[in-house]
Amino acid sequence: MKDKILKALSKVIDPDFKKDLVSLDMIQNLKIEGKKVSFTVVLTTPACPLKERFRRECTEIIHKDVDPALEIIIEMSSKVTQQKKTSADKLSGVKNIIAVASGKGGVGKSTVAVNLAIALAQHGARVGLIDADINGPNLPIMLGLESSKPDVKVIDGKNIMLPVTKFDIKVMSIGMLIPPNQPLVWRGPMLSNALQQLILETEWGELDYLIIDLPPGTGDIHITLCQQIPLSAALMVTTPQKVSMSDTIRTIEMFKISGMDIPVIGIVENMSYFIPEEYPDHKYFIFGKGAANEISKLYKIPILGNIPLVMGVTTESDNGLPAILNPNMPALREQFLSLAEKVAQQISILNHT
Repeated sequence: MKDKILKALSKVIDPDFKKDLVSLDMIQNLKIEGKKVSFTVVLTTPACPLKERFRRECTEIIHKDVDPALEIIIEMSSKVTQQKKTSADKLSGVKNIIAVASGKGGVGKSTVAVNLAIALAQHGARVGLIDADINGPNLPIMLGLESSKPDVKVIDGKNIMLPVTKFDIKVMSIGMLIPPNQPLVWRGPMLSNALQQLILETEWGELDYLIIDLPPGTGDIHITLCQQIPLSAALMVTTPQKVSMSDTIRTIEMFKISGMDIPVIGIVENMSYFIPEEYPDHKYFIFGKGAANEISKLYKIPILGNIPLVMGVTTESDNGLPAILNPNMPALREQFLSLAEKVAQQISILNHT
């Protein structure tokens, strides 16, 4: 019967990889005890949006091709994929590094980065978040970590920082290392060195995803990151206005420059529309619409999320409560959980290809 079951399961196709679950080695621990059949489907990420689809299709095909009376028990597990690294580095325990970028400031990039990181963690992934905006570090405020300091330990004679854990994610920011309100009036090389230290002299341990919240625009920080850190991909954040379209395009073009070659896996359109509480069925496109769609068509980059403008997000973020954890914002929670699934899905496809 085992061969019949595996033959039946070979008809279940992963739409992302265009191959069946058996040939992808996603079916493991197959056991048959009388009329009870159990096995594990090993996903490429705990944030896989196809979990229930696989469960349903596996059950249906076994009942159809083998025996409709069988009791099917399916356990979902995951093993996050990663790209093969060309050389050993201090980030060997980090499987995927994702840069969250924007062409201009004020588009909510940090809000997206914070909520994306927490959403991935809530799906079961091991996640780190780093604030790469050395001149304007905002993550400590958004996560309620203004008074937190990373611990330091000595490893092989070197001081290594330990990231602060909050909301099940590991966090590092220059804002946790300097006095509040102290400006960092540094030139490019100093900024680049500070970023490398934050990333490479921190003990991240084993992570499925390390999210890097970049400063807006294209500058020294971006060049350092692309050339010195093994980035897996970049995620662009923009707003619906056409004024942000040209800045977003410049940033995408930067990632395509020879020597960087960082794939952009998707676009997030933030503040996409406004829904008033008294009219929940009405959408108001107060910042216009269409810019993200034009960029998507121009570069063939998918739009992974259209995040609405919700009253109170900024205020709550200033108090250290990200939108995904706010019980009064269920719509935003669903949006960010869905975004996490799509980002993880795109990373898995990228790693596979």
